[in-house]
Amino acid sequence: MKYRQRDTREVTAVGETSEGRVIAAHGRHYLVEPAAGGAPIQCFPRGKKSEVAVGDRVQYAAIAADQGAILAILPRVTLLYRSDQYKSKVFAANVDHLLIVLATEPHFSEDLLGRALIAAEAAGIAATIVLNKTDVAPALPAARARLAPYAALGYRVVEISARQAPDAAADTLLGLIGHDACLLLGQSGMGKSTLVNLLVPGADAATREISSALNSGRHTTTFTRLFTLPDRERSGEGPNGSNGSNGASLIDSPGFQEFGLHHLSEGQLERAFPEFRPLLGGCRYYNCRHLREPDCAILAGVASGAVLPARHALYAQLVHESSQMVR
Repeated sequence: MKYRQRDTREVTAVGETSEGRVIAAHGRHYLVEPAAGGAPIQCFPRGKKSEVAVGDRVQYAAIAADQGAILAILPRVTLLYRSDQYKSKVFAANVDHLLIVLATEPHFSEDLLGRALIAAEAAGIAATIVLNKTDVAPALPAARARLAPYAALGYRVVEISARQAPDAAADTLLGLIGHDACLLLGQSGMGKSTLVNLLVPGADAATREISSALNSGRHTTTFTRLFTLPDRERSGEGPNGSNGSNGASLIDSPGFQEFGLHHLSEGQLERAFPEFRPLLGGCRYYNCRHLREPDCAILAGVASGAVLPARHALYAQLVHESSQMVR
C-alpha cells in the first residue's frame, strides 16, 4: 500500500475535476483516493470551514501535480460526529457498521460504550460489541456480566482473543465486516491497533506513509484513516448487506477517552435508546422529557425494571449536555 508522491505523468491534468474517497484526515489536510484509480493525492478544502470526514466521497480539482482542492462533498449515507458544548466535528462518513472494541482488562468504560451505541443508533448504523482479550480468564466473567444487559437489548456481542488466537479473531471480524465499510472504535489499551494489524497487512507502514503524505509528522496515531481490506474469501455480507462497489474497508480512529453527543436533540436522544422506543407516546404529556414528569412511561419503565437505572442516568446526562450546547 503506497501513498508517496506519484509520477506526474499519472496525475490528472491541473484544473480537471475528478471524484474520489477521503481515506485520511489531519487538520485541514486530507488524502483522497481517486475513484478512477491511482495513488492518493493530498487535498485541501476551499474556505475556512471544513466539514469533510474520512469516508466521504468528494469532488475535487487538481491544483498541482500532487495536490487538489475539494470542491464538494457528495451525498452521504451516514455520518458520525464527536461534539462538545461549543462545536460538532464530523469524523467518519458512509459507515455501515460500528465495531466497538472492549477488553477484559484494562477496565473498559461503560459510559463510552453507551455513548458509542447511542451515536450508532442516531446515525442508523449497525453496531457490534467486540470483547477482546478473552484469554485473560480471571477477568472474563466480570466483563461478560457487564455486557449481558447490552446483549439483552439486542446488541451483538462477540468474543475474541487477538493474542492467543489471532487467526480466529481475524476470521470472526472479517465475517462481521463482510463487504461493509466498518469503523473500529475503542479506548486506548483495548487492543484496537493489534486488530488493525491483523486485518490489514502492513498497516503500520501504511500509517507512516499516510502520516508523511498528510504532513502530520510524528502524530501517526492521532488521525483517522481508512484502509481498503485485501481481497479474500469472506463469510457473507455485513449486517447491512451493502456489498458496495468499493468492497470492504476499515476506518481506524484514535483511541477515544470521551465521546460527546451534544449535537443530538432530546428527540433524537430518546429514540436512540432501543428500550425507550416501545414506551414513547405513553407519557401523559406529549413533550415529556422523561426526567421528573408525572405519569412518564419511561420513568415507569425504570420502576418496573424494563429500563435499567444506569441507562436512564446516561439519558439524563446526555439531555443535560445537549442543553449546554452553544448554538
